[in-house]
Amino acid sequence: MPRALWWLLVGMALNVTGASFLWPLNTIYLHEQLGQPLAVAGAVLMLNSGGSVVGSLLGGVLFDRIGGFRTLVAGACLTMAALAGLSVWHGWPHYAVWLALVGIGSGVVFPAASAYAGAIWPEGGRRAFNALYVAQNIGVAAGSALGGVVASYSFALVFWANVWLYAAFLATVVIGLRRVPLPPLPKKERKRRTGDGAPRPHIRALVLLCAGYGLCWMSYVQWSTTIAAYTRELHIPVHHYSLLWTINGALIVLGQPLLVPLVRRFMPGMKRQIVIGFAVFTVSFAMLFGASSLLQFAASMIVLTIAEMIVWPAIPAVVNELAPPGRTGFYQGIVNGTATAGRMIGPVLGGWVADAFGMKPLIGLLVAFALLAAGAALVYDRGLPKRAEKAGEKTAATV
Repeated sequence: MPRALWWLLVGMALNVTGASFLWPLNTIYLHEQLGQPLAVAGAVLMLNSGGSVVGSLLGGVLFDRIGGFRTLVAGACLTMAALAGLSVWHGWPHYAVWLALVGIGSGVVFPAASAYAGAIWPEGGRRAFNALYVAQNIGVAAGSALGGVVASYSFALVFWANVWLYAAFLATVVIGLRRVPLPPLPKKERKRRTGDGAPRPHIRALVLLCAGYGLCWMSYVQWSTTIAAYTRELHIPVHHYSLLWTINGALIVLGQPLLVPLVRRFMPGMKRQIVIGFAVFTVSFAMLFGASSLLQFAASMIVLTIAEMIVWPAIPAVVNELAPPGRTGFYQGIVNGTATAGRMIGPVLGGWVADAFGMKPLIGLLVAFALLAAGAALVYDRGLPKRAEKAGEKTAATV
């Protein structure tokens, strides 16, 4: 991989480590330290996710307008400023305001990082996005493990640890990427290449892919909400449930060498890869119908993790190929915003269905969502120019 991509990967691992210090503890802090009802805590988290959606769209537009380096620096500075404010004023209602600003700042960073990865190593195809995916999951594992330890001493230390980790992310970006600024395509050149806008088949393909992506994220997030509560009803201890996420993180990091040759052998085209990934998601959710023990939930989690390893890096890789010149950031912003919207809507929808109808109908809905996602992936490329189809095949061949 190019050296600049390594710098980006290290920076994003630091970035996500900082974020993962905070997100598992938000509800606990709001409820136990600030005395807010769980409904209010949920509303604050939705506000944070809503800010992230706005930030994703903004970050995509900024990448196309001012370039990748400036966008990453702007997002990092905004997030650092919000986290510094949170570290000093973390009472109520300041906490909610700062958390919304953190959502906007972090939202700016993620689509810019995806677009940057594709631009730094275009010949790498899916490998650039897969490496970014693994780096972010290393950050999730490290931050989630360390955040609880730090919080046991002081919640204030958690806030300041976020600030310093984001400062390290900013330093990594400045040191490693300042010589790879990726300036934006001039406005006249963008208009000359794209005309009045993106071709209609490309927009249709983007909408279908994002629809499937969003549906699967709405289903995936149930594992940390309704399914977590369901395991408690089955008298599975909390530390056993936490073990499921340890399996998830370990498999993502350690399973890559095994997955890559399988993808190369059995999924030669990006379309086939995404369809198979969504089908594997369907199987993982269907396995929950009869799950009642830790071993059965662990089996479902393993299949779910294999599915996300196939699909999550592939979607931004395909979208990177679909994006017209000068619109890569905007397209990646839509993809990242879709995932965040799925994570925001999923807990509300899942909680309502589980309360009103029970867990089995909810599991049936998750299976239906995964099937709909697979159907969208089957038809997303209809009407695309032959050149776009070949580009997708080339991307898959470089895995």
